[in-house]
Amino acid sequence: MTYDEFNKFCGSLSASTYVMQWNNSHVWKIGGKVFAIGGLGKDKQPAFIFKTSELNFDFLSDLAGYKPAPYFASRGMKWIQHYESKIATDEELSYYIKESYRIVSLGLTKTLQKQLGLNQ
Repeated sequence: MTYDEFNKFCGSLSASTYVMQWNNSHVWKIGGKVFAIGGLGKDKQPAFIFKTSELNFDFLSDLAGYKPAPYFASRGMKWIQHYESKIATDEELSYYIKESYRIVSLGLTKTLQKQLGLNQ
């Protein structure tokens, strides 16, 4: 997945917003909360960070091309970094980003979820 494809996919999710921050990272949010980040991994290749369930965190941590996300995981958060584009398919990565969006949206207040038209 390229940055353009990543940004297009994240932008297609309802009520998502984009900001460039943290060293020119592509940061996507829902209700002001981050659900996906596009940055640089090893060898200056695109790397994508997203929130996961505890089960997916354990599963993905052991898969080639994925690792616990720097900074987030060291603080006990269940975030994964996908850093090897040749390993995973775009479909697989899209699934995990959409799951991250869902998980983060469920953590928003019920009032904000309703205002954004989420989880109705």
